[in-house]
Amino acid sequence: MTPTLACRVATAVAMQEKARVAIVARDTRVSGAMLEEAVVSGLISMGTTVLLCGMVPTPVLAYAAKAYGADVGFMITASHNPPQYNGIKVFKADLSYTDTDQAAVEKIITEGTFQPSNWRTLGKVSPVEATQTYLDMVLKSVKLKRQWNVVVDAGCGAAYSVAPQMLVALGCKITTLNSQPDGFFPARKSEPTVESLQNLAKTVKALSADIGIAFDGDADRVAFVDEKGAFVNFDRALAAYAAYALKRASAGVIVTTIEASMAVETMTNKYPDQVKISKVIRTKVGDIYVSEAIKHRGALFGGEPCGAWVQPQQHLCPDGPLSAAMFLAALETEGKTVSEFINEVPEYPTERVNIVCKNEQKYKLIEQIGSSLKTVFPNFSDYSMVDGARLTLKNGWLLVRASGTEPLIRLTVEGETEVATKDITAKATALINKHIEAQQ
Repeated sequence: MTPTLACRVATAVAMQEKARVAIVARDTRVSGAMLEEAVVSGLISMGTTVLLCGMVPTPVLAYAAKAYGADVGFMITASHNPPQYNGIKVFKADLSYTDTDQAAVEKIITEGTFQPSNWRTLGKVSPVEATQTYLDMVLKSVKLKRQWNVVVDAGCGAAYSVAPQMLVALGCKITTLNSQPDGFFPARKSEPTVESLQNLAKTVKALSADIGIAFDGDADRVAFVDEKGAFVNFDRALAAYAAYALKRASAGVIVTTIEASMAVETMTNKYPDQVKISKVIRTKVGDIYVSEAIKHRGALFGGEPCGAWVQPQQHLCPDGPLSAAMFLAALETEGKTVSEFINEVPEYPTERVNIVCKNEQKYKLIEQIGSSLKTVFPNFSDYSMVDGARLTLKNGWLLVRASGTEPLIRLTVEGETEVATKDITAKATALINKHIEAQQ
């Protein structure tokens, strides 16, 4: 991602959208300021007015794009990836670019069919207080009655200021970790995982705090540590909150991806007396697919099992800080600690296997394997080719997908018991290897 490419992307997007107003932000990465200047230059050259947010989380940029009525938004970030990476997330209002949108922009860049403005009608740049606009929205959406003792770990990422400000404004007592912006991410990896959040877990336990909250580099993901200092499994957190949202609404649709645990269905079916109608929709892996499905189905909540949660009553971008606030509100409403809230969710044994397969063969093989799986597991209850081949069984499920970046076929299995998981994994692995060997 060079300044030249960033400029061309911005120019192409402005041309594609006929953008009169664009809004631009960046996370804390060291290359962010450089790419920001390039994006702004491209937009100005097209006669587009630029609203500049500065260093803020992705959900702040997305909400501001909607709130300020911008035609398009640019977030310069590589999300949870290592510090040497950077990229551009493009938004129309609060919904990020679809595959179709991206293809149209790539076509303009490839053909070089730019139509810049003349010098008399160049765009102008104005700073905006996007953070305050976002915080006003959160404080209207969430009210807390008790003072929660929170340890918050921004990981030196874009939530370094917004998250502490939000929690203090909500009445929380906070202790901050890694709340200084540093694009080298010296304190921990940008991705919040059980390994990278060990210091947060120790601090929560040492301070007898109620909860630990952590974010990734651009704060579109949130992770939790319970009051005992234990990392909260992403799938269980997603399922617990989805069930809470359904119970509060009495009916509705929940959206998640094909990789999420079957605990989502288990939990959304937990309150038959209180929830009249519930449905779980599963999409391709990727938050844009979750957001699109939420919009089209009018869902009340959705998310991926990586901490990317979408609160559609506010906006359609995965939002770490807002979801953290709403998670606290859920605990308060239920009168439970984090561990009590999460322990209602079953934890099913899971296995993941990577099997080497040539890039030129892997996608074709997935189609063949999908058909054969139905023969090996004849008692399946649901079959999906939304993203790879997914089979729902009486005692679990399995998913076979081609890796998007490596010469691998990835197998994911979840079973009701350890025995069921191992049995499904063994049968599926043998079938995949058989198909690969037949192609050699």
